[in-house]
Amino acid sequence: MSVLVNKNSKIIVQGFTGTEGTFHATQMIEYGTKVVGGVTPGKGGQKHLDLPVFNTVADAVKSTGADVSIIFVPPAFAADAIMEAAEAGIGLIICITEGIPVQDMIKAKHYLAGTSSRLIGPNCPGVITAEECKVGIMPGFIFKKGKIGIVSKSGTLTYEAADQVAKAGLGISTAIGIGGDPIIGTTTKEAVELFMNDDETTGIVMIGEIGGGMEAEAAYWVKENGTKPVVGFIAGQTAPPGRRMGHAGAIVGGADDTAAAKMKIMRECGITVVDSPADIGNTMAEVIAKKAMKQTAKI
Repeated sequence: MSVLVNKNSKIIVQGFTGTEGTFHATQMIEYGTKVVGGVTPGKGGQKHLDLPVFNTVADAVKSTGADVSIIFVPPAFAADAIMEAAEAGIGLIICITEGIPVQDMIKAKHYLAGTSSRLIGPNCPGVITAEECKVGIMPGFIFKKGKIGIVSKSGTLTYEAADQVAKAGLGISTAIGIGGDPIIGTTTKEAVELFMNDDETTGIVMIGEIGGGMEAEAAYWVKENGTKPVVGFIAGQTAPPGRRMGHAGAIVGGADDTAAAKMKIMRECGITVVDSPADIGNTMAEVIAKKAMKQTAKI
């Protein structure tokens, strides 16, 4: 199976006819992603990129059978777009929008808790199953097919890790950019758990950053439940306490929020932690090779 998206996923684009929606929908289609239509209120019945435009997500789902939505809606309306997608029965909602008010996201997250929908983001690069399906804004050519899963708060470091893993002779099963806002849908632990349960993934790259407790939560889960090697990196090692760095959620609020504290917890939980993002690919290759040697020795 594939994690979250595959070549059979049917994607609709919310904010379809806008500049950003148009550009990235075009890129996704060129990658081979099955984009089946889009939503722009007031433009229902029109064609855009030779695909149907709908006034509502419910109309789009009814007409196309879409099961995934990607959102390119301005911040003031993005939380409503998330809830509309969930109400329409979309199983996977990917929100690219940056700058959604925290109060809006609290409302959306509470609403989602009563549904079967999964949210990725907001303020994220999306999800890509290499050489099958791209639902996001990442440069698709970097992601070569393989068996390493990536979960990351940082879009840029997702691309860097994918490139390194490919150059190390490995490749990517799926990469999930979970986003760096204070309130997001899918957490690091939840993404790691998806990869642990995926039979097409043999190793996991976990990229976090200062602020919050998601990396520690994931590390403790790996210690108790992990069956595959995990290589981890924490961005923001030189960030001063109390100052926001980059993402809205990247702020050190206490001793356990620092990069050093997170890296210590991850190492104690059996995760192989690298001090530099430049070491992600080669370290993963070494960890995979060591595991293979141990399995051979047992035989």
